[in-house]
Amino acid sequence: MNHEAVVQHLVKWLQEKVSAAGAKGVVLGLSGGIDSAVAAVIAKKAFPENCMALMMPCQSPVDDILHSQILVAKFAIPYRMVEIENAYNVLLPQFESFIKIDGVDGKLLRANIKPRLRMITLYYSAQARNYLVVGTSNKSEISIGYSTKHGDGAVDLQLLGDLLKKEVYELAEYLEIPDVIIKKPPSAGLWQDQTDEDEMGITYQQLDKYLETG
Repeated sequence: MNHEAVVQHLVKWLQEKVSAAGAKGVVLGLSGGIDSAVAAVIAKKAFPENCMALMMPCQSPVDDILHSQILVAKFAIPYRMVEIENAYNVLLPQFESFIKIDGVDGKLLRANIKPRLRMITLYYSAQARNYLVVGTSNKSEISIGYSTKHGDGAVDLQLLGDLLKKEVYELAEYLEIPDVIIKKPPSAGLWQDQTDEDEMGITYQQLDKYLETG
């Protein structure tokens, strides 16, 4: 992969899409993970003055918030911290007052509220600024539907949508994303100690190999 060419292509693509939509810039969610880190750095390159990253913790590991702060400090990315946990705590009892599911299905049901609240927050910010919402899903995740419907999958532009997970890692190294982010296990942050690979039942290495070779 020609890393410089890929980054330049993504920057130009993002600029063209935003211009065609008559928008002024982009907003994206920053989770502390590698995908959102790479997307945020590229978005900042495309729109140095009109890029906004939102940190939206909700029962989130402290390290995720810390890693997000390390990233925005290193690359001077404009950001806002939006606390959505209070909204989650108010809404969940209301939802469970008319239907409550226990076990694994209930755990996932409750966890999926979080990315949907983040979607609402991102679109509020985007509409207020006339920005577009940039997604942070990669090709590997998209190919197997690994996202929350109308949550992290609800975006205007999937910046990393043509990149396999391994290619995201390559770009992260090229862009000099902090090692603490690159080396952490990929996680959607749905619950404590949750990882993508445990939930998918397959490693990204296996998934990428299948997508490349069948």
